[in-house]
Amino acid sequence: MFRTLSEKPWIPHPAGSEFLAKNYQKEIFIGRTALRFFISVVSVIFFLFTITFLTRSQFPDFQALAGEPWQPLSDASHLWLNTGALLISSIALHWAHVSARKNQLNGAIASVMIGAFFALLFLLGQILVWKQLIELGYYVASNPANSYFYLYTSVHGLHLLGGLFALAYVTLQLMKKNSLVTFSSSVRLCAVYWHFLLILWLFLFALLTSSTDTINIIAQLCGF
Repeated sequence: MFRTLSEKPWIPHPAGSEFLAKNYQKEIFIGRTALRFFISVVSVIFFLFTITFLTRSQFPDFQALAGEPWQPLSDASHLWLNTGALLISSIALHWAHVSARKNQLNGAIASVMIGAFFALLFLLGQILVWKQLIELGYYVASNPANSYFYLYTSVHGLHLLGGLFALAYVTLQLMKKNSLVTFSSSVRLCAVYWHFLLILWLFLFALLTSSTDTINIIAQLCGF
């Protein structure tokens, strides 16, 4: 902060690799700081959602979507498939960063394409789960647990969709500037964001597929 305040923009900067390196490091720092701030905000939002979820679960009209054999999420095989797709997507983006650092252009682009494909597959899988729930009569307003399922999965999906737009922009910049150095740092930020969304989804997956008894125990441990 003090270094930024002490800068003198009216003084011409020396041209050369040293100035470019400092400018590049500054861009990386700004990107990392922005991503950390954004992840913190998203974490707070889902934390607040979870607090309201646990509070609402203590009312008698709350019916969990798992636990009993006839409940739709008692068999979560479809959600496991979606989780596998998101896991592969996260691994692919990590490999894209590794390939870019090794100056392997084709490997980096291929890994990004694989990551984007499986991310879209995850989103499609979530939509199919929604379709299945609606066909079974589990509408948004039918039960508070239903509402939270649609809320959690839609907000999480929107964040993943936003990440796909950012990933597309990073890839287009690579094709335009043909700089693997810049692409490596940018795709690393995308990979970190994907890892965060994967961890967040695993938490939501465990919460949404919990039985009524499990949710009540968690709520009591949290003081609700």
